[in-house]
Amino acid sequence: MPDLTSPKSPSVLRRALWAMALIIATASGAPAGAAAGAAPPIKLDLDAFDHSRHTVALPNGVTMAYIDSGNPHGQPVVLIHGFTDTARDWVPLLPELDPSLRLILVDIRGHGLTSKPECCYDRLDFAYDVRLLLDALRIERADIVGHSLGSYIAQTFAEYWPEHTRRVVLISSSGGPLASCAAPSGEPAVKPIDYRGEILKLHEPIDPDSKFMVEWWSSPTPVNEDFLHRQRVDAAAIPLRVWLAVLDQGLAGPSLQATLPRLKARTLLIWGEKDPIFGAPDRCSLRTALPDAEVRLFPELGHNPFWEDPAAVAAVVNAFLAAKP
Repeated sequence: MPDLTSPKSPSVLRRALWAMALIIATASGAPAGAAAGAAPPIKLDLDAFDHSRHTVALPNGVTMAYIDSGNPHGQPVVLIHGFTDTARDWVPLLPELDPSLRLILVDIRGHGLTSKPECCYDRLDFAYDVRLLLDALRIERADIVGHSLGSYIAQTFAEYWPEHTRRVVLISSSGGPLASCAAPSGEPAVKPIDYRGEILKLHEPIDPDSKFMVEWWSSPTPVNEDFLHRQRVDAAAIPLRVWLAVLDQGLAGPSLQATLPRLKARTLLIWGEKDPIFGAPDRCSLRTALPDAEVRLFPELGHNPFWEDPAAVAAVVNAFLAAKP
């Protein structure tokens, strides 16, 4: 195992590069907040950020890409992105998070610079990769933050490895189908989206600027276009077999409702009320399974609330992670 604390180690060098990205962006005079109707500014140099990843070979054969940033001696926080995203998913949020934290951003298997094996892509496979990464980094206990698919991975990690979980933040998540949480009469339910059918219409190489890809990252509020374009380019590089494998296998095995009672860590749930994917029934099913969880609903935001209003979301996350037990 390489010495990850040496001044010449990839971990230290890349952490310094990531910090430089923040300094360069701040020195450039980027505005502190977005004007009304405008996308919030990206406060990191995206090129520097994209070159700050490094990789580690895990014992299960997966080579995992990650970024280790922030305070190397701070409370570790693992941030797990959603389906077809990468560690860059968190760029809008990072400058707003407490600088005392150590932030570990991962590319989950099949995404970004992490291995894209033929098998397997269920939520326990994803979570086990994170567990092995923490072993490689000699991190005994961490806060686990997940968005969308990443929130399922975060749930699973906390359920199966509670001794390695301090606190959990689930953003744009669900507790799975629950009959008692069906949309009330008169309230419109979230229309099911045939993701598999749409993805089957794609052909490689995927055009990152196709109508499908642009709509895949649509948002009820503006998001920086350069950031979104990079997200689309990375997603277009994911093999279609991986897109389909994640859809087909991601929730294989025990249902979310069956395993959520295992999640005992203090938990924060965050949603945007305009989320077209996870609506009121999803919020209900997760709150039912985790009745003691703290909840924050942003009325004007959608599926990616920390892209749309990163300062507001970070304020909630920072307060939750810093709160006394």
